[in-house]
Amino acid sequence: MKRRQPLRIGILTAGGDSPGLNAAIRAVGKAAIGEHGWEVVGFRDGFLGLAQDRSIQLNKGALSGILTIGGTILGTSRDKPHRMMIDGKVRDMTDVIVANYKKHRLGALVCIGGGGTHKNALRLMKKGLNIITLPKTIDNDVALTDATIGFDTALGIAAEALDRLHSTAHSHHRIIIAEIMGHRAGWLTLAAGIGGGADVVLIPEIPYDSQTVAAAIRRRSKGTANFSIVAVAEGALSRGYAAAFAEASERKLHAKTDEDRMRIKAELHELDFKHAGNTWRLAKELEELTGLEARVTILGYVQRGGTPSVKDRLLATRLGTAAVGFINDGVFGVMVASRGGGVKAVPIEKVAGNLKIVPKDHHWLETARRVGTCLGD
Repeated sequence: MKRRQPLRIGILTAGGDSPGLNAAIRAVGKAAIGEHGWEVVGFRDGFLGLAQDRSIQLNKGALSGILTIGGTILGTSRDKPHRMMIDGKVRDMTDVIVANYKKHRLGALVCIGGGGTHKNALRLMKKGLNIITLPKTIDNDVALTDATIGFDTALGIAAEALDRLHSTAHSHHRIIIAEIMGHRAGWLTLAAGIGGGADVVLIPEIPYDSQTVAAAIRRRSKGTANFSIVAVAEGALSRGYAAAFAEASERKLHAKTDEDRMRIKAELHELDFKHAGNTWRLAKELEELTGLEARVTILGYVQRGGTPSVKDRLLATRLGTAAVGFINDGVFGVMVASRGGGVKAVPIEKVAGNLKIVPKDHHWLETARRVGTCLGD
């Protein structure tokens, strides 16, 4: 379908940074300029830059040479349109964003981000803006897409870290615990654990029992292995914490008054605060239960950095060019999802607020169990 009128489109990156963002920006920009002759405006630091009207022209020169560069040339932030800190006060900047969208005469806005970005994109969509989103997160937890931009690169980094930790674990007869990103979903830890040969893999979807983990490590010590590698997601929960979170969440769901809801919300925040440092707590428990020395490595933000993998560059390019195609066809209010061997336009309202977690019957879990990996249950 041919476009009815010339377009200027905007693009921003929001949420945490991720390898492959520049590849996505480049794909959108080059397809828009080269194929349709559109102008492309980039907004700095996510929705905050759109609210503050901080923009740059993304011409061919600006897009040149960024395919292999990590991070995002536009910058990013986690600011929400309806709750932004402006001049020391929290303000709803949604109407300002709408005004700036119109000021720049945009025909569409491409938002690249994860779960929070899709919630914010949905709010702007409901205000009448033409929105298209691309799924980005190293956690791979965006609903209704097979893959997210950044996951493959982070997976390679995490698996390589486990490879390197094997040598020191073997040399010193230790338990080495590697904390991998993934607060609510265990895709990254599970895949890295399998690919990196971890002996124990702990993910948020499967509450673990320290005694079970310790028993698995003791069995290895009695055999030929003199070390164990434990890959633990930052959001992994012991059975006790998981039960406490579930009980409080259930009470919040059925709370009859706002006062009760606020009180239970405070309880959940307190539980979350106490859960911080869980990996260190696990290390101490395993030392006490096994009599072996434990060491902790927290990969942290190193998983977000560096040159994006070829697979992530390819994914970002596929999704970015497809987004331009949907804009040209007048298809808005959708996320460009990777599905099977192609792409699919998925309504943003079906993505926002949903989370893709590891199903209990996922074949990766079966694979892990078959090679003797302890999953903590």
